[in-house]
Amino acid sequence: MAIKVHLSRIMGEKRIKISELADMTGLHRNGLTKLYNEKTDGIKFDTLEKLCRALDCSVEELIEIKEDEK
Repeated sequence: MAIKVHLSRIMGEKRIKISELADMTGLHRNGLTKLYNEKTDGIKFDTLEKLCRALDCSVEELIEIKEDEK
């Protein structure tokens, strides 16, 4: 199993830049960039909440558990 972060897709659909999202959420650009590029090994609940509120999406839309392909 792997966790897929859909931040880049959602931001693209809403035409939001990382710098804009950082301003909207108060989160650091470096952390957002890691999430955007799926280069992170974890995410805090308060970060999830801030992202979902700012992007008007659910947790299920933002992250997904993908089964490994066989």
